[in-house]
Amino acid sequence: MKLLKAAIFFCLFFIFANISAAEKSKIINKLNSIDNIQFNFIQKTNEKLERGKCILVFPNKLKCDYADKNKKELIINKKMMAITQKRYGKTLFYPLSKSNFLNILSKNELIKIIKNSDTTIDDYLNIVFIDENNSKTLIRFNKNNFLLAGWVTSDQYNNQLIFEIEITSVNQMVDDKIFSLPKKG
Repeated sequence: MKLLKAAIFFCLFFIFANISAAEKSKIINKLNSIDNIQFNFIQKTNEKLERGKCILVFPNKLKCDYADKNKKELIINKKMMAITQKRYGKTLFYPLSKSNFLNILSKNELIKIIKNSDTTIDDYLNIVFIDENNSKTLIRFNKNNFLLAGWVTSDQYNNQLIFEIEITSVNQMVDDKIFSLPKKG
């Protein structure tokens, strides 16, 4: 009886391991075919809900326009991140190395994470990434088309940040000028 249970356990383990490997392979193949994506987003931090639109160009370029009264804009260009509140003409600059975006914005880094991380499946295909600081990020992919669907992580104040995306287009022409950082005042 113990032998039968052990055999069933190992069979189930190998089936789930193969499903996970197959899903990871499909995600990687999809990522390799993408140079840029445009998407709508919903960002949830505690009780705060924000919406907007973004353009992501691999590697390390992101521009997001928030649909809020402050006209918030986020631009990442290679190694720097600028967050501007156009309503107040105020811009804050951060090195990208201090951001959780770093691993998601580089296709090569994202593929490494997918290959080396655990996978869970619920409404999404989830890649569970734990960085060198023991910070956990859940990177979500759509189960049907294997496109990026968002991520769940914690901000610098230990608040859970949920970023859900709905991709509206893939591999469209993008003017590189939109990723120009504002001038430091």
